[in-house]
Amino acid sequence: MAHPIDDFFAVIPAGGIGSRLWPLSRAESPKFLHDLTGSGVSLLRSTWDRLLPLAGRDRIGVVTGRAHGVKVEESLPDILPENVFTEQDPRDSAAAIGLAAAVLLRRDPNVVVGSFAADHVIKRQRVFEFTVRQAVAAAREGYIATIGIQPSEPAVGFGYIKTGEELVIDEAPLAALVERFVEKPDLDTARAYFADRSYLWNAGMFIARADVLLDELAANEPELHAGLMEIAAAWDTPERDAVRDRVWPTLKKIAIDYAVAEPAAEKGKLAVVPGQFDWDDVGDFASLWSLVADGHRGDVTVLGHNENVLSDESSALVVSQTDRVVAMIGVENVIVVDTPDALLVTTPEHAQRVKAAVSSLHQRGRDSVL
Repeated sequence: MAHPIDDFFAVIPAGGIGSRLWPLSRAESPKFLHDLTGSGVSLLRSTWDRLLPLAGRDRIGVVTGRAHGVKVEESLPDILPENVFTEQDPRDSAAAIGLAAAVLLRRDPNVVVGSFAADHVIKRQRVFEFTVRQAVAAAREGYIATIGIQPSEPAVGFGYIKTGEELVIDEAPLAALVERFVEKPDLDTARAYFADRSYLWNAGMFIARADVLLDELAANEPELHAGLMEIAAAWDTPERDAVRDRVWPTLKKIAIDYAVAEPAAEKGKLAVVPGQFDWDDVGDFASLWSLVADGHRGDVTVLGHNENVLSDESSALVVSQTDRVVAMIGVENVIVVDTPDALLVTTPEHAQRVKAAVSSLHQRGRDSVL
């Protein structure tokens, strides 16, 4: 069995509410705290278990909101309390990952930090580990590394990474430079990317030496960098909460893709390692249905109380969290999510629009169901 990587620290950003999975995912119980795959553990716990062979229990941290800190520790009883980095409020991924990197750099000047979302589903563990170890090797050479997923279909719901020139790194035989990032394409463009094979899905995983990542952040977002460094200087002292609460609201909201990754790519400092493992970001109920039904959506798939679901000549995903009977007769390709205070009915084609419904409820002052 391979040993954990000595200089590697895995960071799990656990933020957001997963609004496209409302009403299952809520502000107080976001999707990373749910078991969406039937594995018996939360997505967060699955992410921890996946990273454990790479980093070891003492070198895995979580960045999360203060409201979720207790639930994170309950889900991860082995996590060290000093490795739970709590945000005052969401400031997007550059602040979240930058905070962890800045604190960890003060603890270990040579640390390589890897960021892995709390709510993704990954299969083929050994291939995942092989890919991450290559990314760490590229990071040691001074690159900011990302992991791109080889597309399995011409998807329009993901951003893409265009790979460029191959890199010569002994322990990273598949590493290449990133030529550019591409935003979510239309279907015709996605088909062209899929046929090209030099385009990879952007899975949002970043691995870098903490000093390299923070230097790039300083070059592109100096005020954000300065604020994070001020918080980090106080983090392991009694002044932590006071300094964080004063500085955190002033930090710019920006994704790490824009603050670090894309500028690094333009400078030839961003490497990508193709990931040949199965990956899903469980971005909406259509994705969840395909995941739990192993890609076959011809029948009724139930998450929750099976005995409460009746069907006749129907195909559906039913998420049941109540004792209410859900009966479907002669309906095809529907999604039903039944919770105590909200009922969602949609189709896979419109699953992305659930986020808009959440925004509408917020505008109407119905935050009690969000």
